[in-house]
Amino acid sequence: MPFVMLAFAAALSVGSCSDEAPESVVTVPRQPKVSPDYVGIVVPPNIAPLNFVICVPGRRYRVRIHSVAGGAIEVVSKTGEIVIPQRKWKDLLTHNAGKELHVDVCVKTESGTWNQYQTIVNAIAEEQIDPYLVFRYMTPSSYFPKPMRISQRNIESFEEKDVLDTRSFGNGCAHCHSFIGNSPDKILIGMRSVSLPSATLYGHDGRVDKIGEKFGYTAWHPSGRIVAYSVNDVRQFFHNARTEIHDVVDLDSAIFCYDVEEARIKTAPAIADKKRLETYPAWTPDGKVLYFCSAPLLWTGTSTVPPARYREVKYDLMRISYDIETDHWGALETVLSAAGTGLSILLPRVSPDGRFLLFCMAEYGCFPVYQPTSDLYLMDLRTGVYRKAPINSEYADAWHSWSSNGRWIVFSSKREGGVFTRTFISYVDTNGQAGKPFLLPQRSPSFYDSCYSVYSMPELVAGPVPVDTKTLVQTFVGSTQIHIDSVTGATSKTDNTEMYETGRASVQ
Repeated sequence: MPFVMLAFAAALSVGSCSDEAPESVVTVPRQPKVSPDYVGIVVPPNIAPLNFVICVPGRRYRVRIHSVAGGAIEVVSKTGEIVIPQRKWKDLLTHNAGKELHVDVCVKTESGTWNQYQTIVNAIAEEQIDPYLVFRYMTPSSYFPKPMRISQRNIESFEEKDVLDTRSFGNGCAHCHSFIGNSPDKILIGMRSVSLPSATLYGHDGRVDKIGEKFGYTAWHPSGRIVAYSVNDVRQFFHNARTEIHDVVDLDSAIFCYDVEEARIKTAPAIADKKRLETYPAWTPDGKVLYFCSAPLLWTGTSTVPPARYREVKYDLMRISYDIETDHWGALETVLSAAGTGLSILLPRVSPDGRFLLFCMAEYGCFPVYQPTSDLYLMDLRTGVYRKAPINSEYADAWHSWSSNGRWIVFSSKREGGVFTRTFISYVDTNGQAGKPFLLPQRSPSFYDSCYSVYSMPELVAGPVPVDTKTLVQTFVGSTQIHIDSVTGATSKTDNTEMYETGRASVQ
C-alpha cells in the first residue's frame, strides 16, 4: 500500500518520474483527481496522514510528498491507494508548519508511458488543532432504540475508542455530549432508554454521577458552576416525496440552568417564555452572555404531529447578559431575526476569543441536519456583520464546533450524496475567513466508500475523556446520585423577572 496528498496552486514538479526515460513521460496540464478531495486545503501541522485514492486508471502509481525542509516521502502503488507512513508524515508537517506541502503524482498508463500531473499544493498551518474529536456515531435508521456510540478519535493518529456504547444497556440513546470549552475533564451526556428512566451522566474528577433529569442541548458556563440546557419535546416525522425524508418538530421547549454547586435547577422568563420555543444555548467565553435560539409557539397542544404550521416556525438569534456572582439576568436582545433573514437561525457557537459567532440557517424548523438548505454563517460580533461561510454545499451543513485556539472548526455535512453525515475540518484565519473544508482522514483511503454510519455533533477537546465506558454504563443502570424534581413541561408558568427555582435536588 502507498501514499499521496493535497493541493492549493498548480505548480508543475519534476522528480516523481525522474528515473524513467524522458520519452516515456508525458506532462498532463491538470491536477489528478483524488478521493477524498485533499486538494487546495490548509491542514493542521498535527493531523494524521491524509491517505487517499488516485482516481485515474493506470497500471502503477507513484507519489512524492515534499516541502521546504526534511526529506520527501515517496510511495509506489499498484492500486492507486496512497497510504502515507505516519512517522515520516508527522516529521514532514512538524518541520514545515507555515509552509506549502507539495504532492507530485505520476500514473503509468496501459501503453507503458507515465503521465506526470500538475503538483497538488496545500498549505500547512502554523496553528495546531485540538488532538481529540468526540462525536456520536450511529446508523441513519429512523427506529429507536438503535445501536449508537459516543466515540473519541485521536486526530493526530487513527486511534479511536468508544466513550460509551449504547448496546451495553440495551440500545438506548446517548446524545448531547458537552464539555467546558475544549477541556475533556468534565463531560455531560444525555441518556434515554426503553427500559430505564432518562438521566444525564456527569463525568468529573475520575467519577461519574447520575443526574435524574435528561439535559437536552447543553452549554457549560466557563466557570463550571452552572450548565444551561434545553428541555425539548421533539417529535420525528417523515416526508415521502423529497430527498431528505426525515424531519423534526419541537412542539415545546425552554432553557433551564443546573447549578452544579447547589444541585438545583432554575430558569428565568426570558429564556423560558411560555409563548415561545427556546433552544440551543451557548455561552460567550467570559460567561457574561448567553446566546440561544427562540421562535414563537404557533400551536396549542401537542396531539398532532406535525402541527399544521410547522413550516412557518423560524428561530431568531437571541442573547441575554448574565452575572453569575449576583445570579442576575439582563435585558433580552434580538441579535438576528428570522423576519430579517427569511430563514431559521440555529446552533450558535462563539469562538474562544469571543470575536466570531458560527451558526447555521435553514428554511424552517429547529433541526438543521434534516434540512438540505442548512448552511453555515460567520458573524463578526464586533460589527454584527455576518456572511455565509464559503464552506457550504448543496446538502445540510451543521453541528459545528471551534478548536481551543479558534483557528479550526469541525462540522457535520451531508455533501457526499445527501444521506450520511461526515466530519469536515476547516481552517479559519484571524479575519474570520474559512478555508476549503476537508474530510476527517482515515487509515484506509477508501473507508468512507463502505461506511454506512453517520457522524454527528463533533466536539474538539484537548485530550481523551478521562471516564471509561464501563463506569458510565454502570452509573446509568445504577441508582441516581442526584435527585431533581422533574421538569415535566418545557415552558415555565411564571411571570417573574428574575431567575426562579424550578427543581430542588438532593445528592446521595
